[in-house]
Amino acid sequence: MTETSSLDELGPVDYLVVEFPAGASNFTGEMVQELLALVDSGTIRVIDVLILTKDPDGAVEAAELSDFGELGALEALEAQLAELLAEEDVEHLAAAMDPGSTAGVLIWENLWAAPFASAARRSGGQLIANGRIPIQAIIASIEADEALTTEGA
Repeated sequence: MTETSSLDELGPVDYLVVEFPAGASNFTGEMVQELLALVDSGTIRVIDVLILTKDPDGAVEAAELSDFGELGALEALEAQLAELLAEEDVEHLAAAMDPGSTAGVLIWENLWAAPFASAARRSGGQLIANGRIPIQAIIASIEADEALTTEGA
C-alpha cells in the first residue's frame, strides 16, 4: 500500500487530554486495559501518546511513552506511535492544565469510521466541522426533559 492510498483510507483523528492532580497520576491499570481493548477490537489506532507535566510555576514538559522505560501492556502501542504533535500543540493542550498537575494526551484514528470517511472523500466531500457534546450536557438535557414530562403528567 502506498503512502497516498493509506492517507486516502485514513479515518477521523481525535485527541483527548486526561489531567491528574499533583501526586495522583496513574497511567496504568484500568485505563490501559480499556485503551488496549479498543485497539485490539479494531475500533481505534493509537497515533500518539504524550505525558505532560506542568510545574507549580506553569512550565510544561512533554515526554513520549518511550521516555518511561518499562511500559508493560503499553509496549505494544509504543512501537506504532507517530510523534505527531509540535511544540506549539503541546503548549496549547497544556494551557488548560492546573499548575502541579500531570496529564496524558492521547491521539487516535477512528478506524470504525475510516470506510465512511474514505467514501466521503472519494465522493468529493470533505469534513468541515466536527465536535463533541459533553456528557454533562446530555445528562442535563435528559433530566430537563424528564422534569417537564413529570410536571406535565
